Amino acid sequence: MVDANRTFVIVGGGLAGAKAAETLRAEGFTGRVILIGDERDHPYERPPLSKGYLSGKDERDTVFVHETAWYAGADIELHLGQVVTSIDREGRSVQLGDNTVVHYDKLLLATGAEPRRLDIPGTDLVGVHHLRRLAHSDRLRNVLAALGRDNGHLVIAGGGWIGLEVAAAARGYGAEVTIVEPSATPLHHVIGPELGQIFTDLHTAHGVRFHFGARLTEITGEDGLVLAARTDDGEEHPAHDVLAAIGAAPRTALAEAAGLDMADRAHGGGVAVDASLRTSDPHIFAAGDIAAVDHPLLGTRLRVEHWANALNSGPAAARAMLGQEVSYDRVPYFFSDQYDLGLEYSGWAPPGSYDQVVIRGDAGKREFVAFWLKDRRVLAGMNVNVWDVTETLQDLIRSGRQIDPDTLGDPSVPLRSLL
Repeated sequence: MVDANRTFVIVGGGLAGAKAAETLRAEGFTGRVILIGDERDHPYERPPLSKGYLSGKDERDTVFVHETAWYAGADIELHLGQVVTSIDREGRSVQLGDNTVVHYDKLLLATGAEPRRLDIPGTDLVGVHHLRRLAHSDRLRNVLAALGRDNGHLVIAGGGWIGLEVAAAARGYGAEVTIVEPSATPLHHVIGPELGQIFTDLHTAHGVRFHFGARLTEITGEDGLVLAARTDDGEEHPAHDVLAAIGAAPRTALAEAAGLDMADRAHGGGVAVDASLRTSDPHIFAAGDIAAVDHPLLGTRLRVEHWANALNSGPAAARAMLGQEVSYDRVPYFFSDQYDLGLEYSGWAPPGSYDQVVIRGDAGKREFVAFWLKDRRVLAGMNVNVWDVTETLQDLIRSGRQIDPDTLGDPSVPLRSLL
């Protein structure tokens, strides 16, 4: 039986919110658990939207965190397709778009992020797309299949992870693809030019065209349909569809309006939380894409937008809401699949933070592990088509040990022996 005297409310129907609800029940919480999401779909995972589901390899049902019946079985009250319009911190309640007021004892904000928009003429044309939600992926999947059948052209603004994964999916359908990227390589500000060139070569080998050092300035069309995309260096690229893959912004408007402390832009913005994922209000917590965590291991405030962060921070916040001791010190992690290349990345090595990149293995064959070092200490590692090393990479990062770069790059030396 549910104890109606205690109510925990979760705002955000993504992976972080769903895993938080699951954890509350698994940890024995008997009060009301109310999960509010502004999409009508049940909570789902986002990686398939640009990977398996988008490429046609996986069915739609595989994206959902739980089966529909699980929520009723776990006594999770779902309010789907509902927007939370305000938080009354003094009265400890949230107001929904239909003016319903819901009381809370503890509140978790897991509102996620939204795609950044192109601020150029032509973005109102039918063939301009973003990819963040399941409905976006539903639509884009059909678009890519049609482009493949008709030898159509897709222009992608942005050579980040989403842009590259969509490019790989589009080529799988047979569509023509051009990526417009202002930097000298894809992923330039994520993994640097040394590794970025590997992804240039990978996608070029699969027929993707790159236009580096440029930005889109206009999308032209006729009768509401896309015809071409123009760049700031005067080039024009034929296009039937355009994808804006220029990053995402944390959805913090609700938290800001409630007066919660925010992180500065130098730390990625977002809602400022301590190591237990508690905000400046002791009754409100934040997890997932919006949470800028005072990270115990890395010694900085950090906001991470990847799947593993949602997977792990939702449960951590739930335990903190229950009064348990929580120190969220996970090593950031993400993965990507593009054609026959699979990779995992662990750590945090933003531009300017490292002084050396070490490669272990054969980068030419795309079977290697890359390490980003500062003063001989491993800040981050990325394994490409090399498996079962993530735990070791994360242990190396946690250790903070100084390691000889030549030894680190020698495949004959077992990684575990360096700990």
